[in-house]
Order: sequence, then structure tokens, then C-alpha cells
Amino acid sequence: MRGRADGSQKKRLLTTFALVAAVLLFLYLYFGSQSQGESALEYGSRSLRKLGSSYLGGDEESDLGGKQDDFKFGLDDEDGIVPKSFPVCDDRYSELIPCLDRNLIYQMRLKLDLSLMEHYERHCPLPERRFNCLIPPPTGYKVPIKWPKSRDEVWKANIPHTHLAHEKSDQNWMVVKGEKIIFPGGGTHFHYGADKYIKSLANMLNFPKDIMNNEGNLRTVLDVGCGVASFGGYLLSSDILTMSLAPNDVHQNQIQFALERGIPAYLGVLGTKRLPYPSRSFELAHCSRCRIDWLQRDGILLLELDRLLRPGGYFAYSSPEAYAQDEEDLRIWKEMSALVERMCWKIAAKRNQTVIWVKPLTNDCYLERAPGTQPPLCRSNDDPDAVYGVNMEACITPYSDHDHNSKGSGLAPWPARLTSPPPRLSDFGYSSDMFEKDTELWRKRVENYWDLLSSKISTNTIRNVMDMKANLGSFGAALRSKDLWVMNVVPEDGPNTLKLIYDRGLIGSIHNWCEAYSTYPRTYDLLHASNVFSDVIEKKGCSGEDLLIEMDRILRPTGFLIVRDKKPVIDFVKKYLPAIHWETVATADSSSESDGDDVVLVVQKKLWLTSESLRETD
Repeated sequence: MRGRADGSQKKRLLTTFALVAAVLLFLYLYFGSQSQGESALEYGSRSLRKLGSSYLGGDEESDLGGKQDDFKFGLDDEDGIVPKSFPVCDDRYSELIPCLDRNLIYQMRLKLDLSLMEHYERHCPLPERRFNCLIPPPTGYKVPIKWPKSRDEVWKANIPHTHLAHEKSDQNWMVVKGEKIIFPGGGTHFHYGADKYIKSLANMLNFPKDIMNNEGNLRTVLDVGCGVASFGGYLLSSDILTMSLAPNDVHQNQIQFALERGIPAYLGVLGTKRLPYPSRSFELAHCSRCRIDWLQRDGILLLELDRLLRPGGYFAYSSPEAYAQDEEDLRIWKEMSALVERMCWKIAAKRNQTVIWVKPLTNDCYLERAPGTQPPLCRSNDDPDAVYGVNMEACITPYSDHDHNSKGSGLAPWPARLTSPPPRLSDFGYSSDMFEKDTELWRKRVENYWDLLSSKISTNTIRNVMDMKANLGSFGAALRSKDLWVMNVVPEDGPNTLKLIYDRGLIGSIHNWCEAYSTYPRTYDLLHASNVFSDVIEKKGCSGEDLLIEMDRILRPTGFLIVRDKKPVIDFVKKYLPAIHWETVATADSSSESDGDDVVLVVQKKLWLTSESLRETD
């Protein structure tokens, strides 16, 4: 009996162990499969935030909330722990754009209307799902080719995607040649070169000497569905600055190629939200077979272009509908012609496969339309410059009294408009004297910056520049003599001075620096952060560490960051330099009373590769 009892006891123990093992196996498979569904960058986020709970002086739960209301840069974390190195994201995420991440859309089970392109709009991760690791460069990454050579060729290893070269091989978008990708200057509509196409557009509009800038009166352009941005790239030689726009779609690397080439570009889509640009920003909008249904939703997308065009602005449209004779194209052309006529646009020129419409100079045509004509005028309380996260509306934005009475924008030709007080300056209560003093102040500051950078740069070291808090755009204006361009970013909750920046002949976008910017990793050579930490991040209670990691994502290896801020902010940034693989280039105290107690810190991002990348490279 005892022996049998012992045997049954052993059987019970074995059964118990088997059950426990089965439960453990189930838990492992369940949670393991979930963790495999999550990205390596989320694991990096959790591990870093665990560290963050101690070095920010709070508990783990409060850190996951994403706000440190009591935290002051450099003051409350004197004895905190700073990690020796931030986690590195998995190599698969070398091209991550956090707010345009399709994996995030799938994971969050967002119900989006694909027909409205909502899946190509910004959807940012919640604080607890935010990545908090360093984005690695791809295998074999090299320091980018310098401008102007980069317009025509880039390293294949930096953007290892050649599907566009095969898909668009008959259109001369790009050609793979050994270790490089070559850009012959072609496009879907201009196989034989953007330069010839641009000249033909200028000729259609009777511009002097067939030069597209129209003696400085055409300066800012919006190219919708820009491909690899050859149109904008070839306009640069005519002193025309183009915002090349395309979504992260099936041609997902087109904007990455544009920025790698040194051509201004932005990831965006004509979907349901207004584009992040103020009203009356562009002299020309361009669509070359951009595959956009302009008739959908009562013409709402065409009306968004109307909002963005200046008085007398042009829309150049190259598409089969402009010339084809089949039944469907004729239907589209007829309906589109009727729509733009009700919008008071007129045909400025039409030749072969291209039509160019022109927008009216005044409100007269709008006021003369019959009652009930569609689309209607926008409500009087609609702010046409409110854009960040604001839905588009199917209405016509009338001109201000100033623009109506002036019969145009009243802007000086380029380059005089860069330093001329913009007419919309009065919208903010700013005087011409304030504007001129700001311009001069930043001229001196930029001169000082270049002195600090002198040991590290040559004439073509810096091409793509971002001013993260641009105010009046005077930092960018001071760089006019350099062979570079500036993306001027204006905070979404401050004075919306971006329209003044466009009126100066510069470009930019609205953004909230508590979120990731709509660009690929490694796309800018220089970031300028004047009071971004103290004025934007600290006041909003967002994470300073998240901002540093986002800056690292945007910045090219060997690129530079200039921080102008209070000393506690500078001390805060300095503490994290080793962890983020940056090194100090120079530090300088304020040089004048107007700088107050600001300190300038110049740092450089090191070039580093993951061990996996190194193994594959070898």
C-alpha cells in the first residue's frame, strides 16, 4: 500500500509539473508572440524609461505618463543617473518615421478611410508606445555626397531601394550605376529632363527669356506628388524654392531620395487635413501626373491648393485629362473645368499635355457669383492659417481687405523681399523697425555660429538645414549667401509667423516638437534650436530626452546641432552627449545684451554603425 501510495504521489507530482510546464509554455507562447509583434524599438523604449524613472527623479509610472511637470533642466537632476548609452533600435527600423509608421497603424487598429488617404496622414504613438532608442544607419552607410554633385547622384548604400529605378526605368527618374544611384532629371511627364519642361512652362506663361522666376516675382512653389523631386531640384538654379511634397506611399522612399540629393522636400499628403503651410504661401502649384482625384468631395483638394496660392498664383497641371480624347478623360476634364470656373480660376495657357490656370487677384469674381454657387466662400470666422491637425474644408478662402485692395500680395521681387518688411507683419502688431532689428541681430548671430564651426566645415559641408523655432525667419535669411536651404519650423501653439517666412521667399512648416517630425532619419546636416528646449519643451512638459533622440534621428552622421538656450538647458544637453554619441565642437556665452543669459552650444553627431551592420559590411 505504501509503495502504491508513493507511486501515486509521484504521479501527482508529475501531473502537477506537467500542468505548470503547460501553463508556462502557454504564457511564453502568448506573450512571446506578442513581444515579437512589437518592434525592437518598443523594447528599447521600455528599458530606457526604466532608467528614466531614476534619473528624472520620479517613479516609473509617472515617467510612462510622458510629462515631468516639476522637472527643470539641469536643476533637479544633479545627482541623477545618466545612461552611458541609449539603446539602439533594431536594424529593421533604420528608416523609421514614428508618426508615419504603418506598423503602428496596424498595432493600434486604427480605423482609417483608405480612399481619403488617412493612412498616409500623421498618426503619432502615445507616450507609452513612443520609441526611445537610437535609429541605426543602414549597412554600408557613407557620408552623403556633397551638393551640387548630390543633385545628380547619391550612394546606393544610404538608401538601398532600387525598385523605383526599375518601375520608372522608361521615365528616367533614376538609374542604378555601381555603388551609386544616378538621377538623369526625368519625371513621369518629362522623360527628357525637368530643365526642358520648366523652360516650356515659362514660355507658355510668356515669362521674360523663358526663365521661370519671372524676374523674381515667382519664388515659392508647391510640387504635389513630386516623385524624387527633380522638378524642384532643377528650379533651384532659377532662384526658385520648391516645397516638394509626397506621401510615404508605394513609392515610399521618394522624399528620402529628394532630401539625400539636397533638395527641399516634405512628407505629406492631400488627404483630410490641411497641409502644414499658411494661406497665400506659393506663387505656383504643380502636379505632373500626380494621380490625385481633384473632383472628390466637392473639389476639396483643389480648394486646398486655392487656399495656399497667392493672388494671381498659378496651377500647372500636366495630365492626360488635359489632352486625351477618350470618354473618361473627357468627362473628368469637363467637370474639372466647370469646378475651377466656379472657383474663379481662368486658363492662362494650354499646350499639348499641360494646362496652367491662374487664380484671381481680387475678391470681385467671388462676390459676383450667383447665390448658392458651389463651392461656397469660407465662413468669416474661419482662420485660413490654422493648419496643424485642422480638417480641410470645401470652401473658397477670400482675400483679406489688404490683398483685395492691393490687387495682389504686395511683395517685392526676390531677392529684395527677403529683407523687405512683409505686408502681413501688421497682423502680429510688429513694426518694420522690429523686423529690421531682428534681421540684423540674426545676421550677427549666424556670423558667430560660422566662426564656431569654422574648424569643422568647408563651403559645401552643410546643405540641408532646419531652424526648429524660426520666429520671423531671420536665421534662414542670414544664410542666403551660403549654398544651402532652410526648413523653417514654427511651433503650432505660438504666433503663426510662418506666413511672414513665406512672404520673405523662404519655406517651412508648422510642427509640435512633442511629436516626431515628418521626415526620414538622417536627412539634415544642421539643426538650429534657439530656445526650443526652454520655451517649447519645458513649458509643455514634454520629454527632453525624447527631443534629443528625435534630433539624433533627423540629423545626418557628422551633422551639427546648434543649441542657443539658458545655461541649465545647455548643461542638460551636455550630460547626454556621450549617451547619444555626439561631441562638443564649441561653447560660447552671449556676446551682447540682446542675447540675455543665453549660451550657445555647438555639437557634432558621430558616425557609428551597429555590430550587425559592421558584420554585413565586412
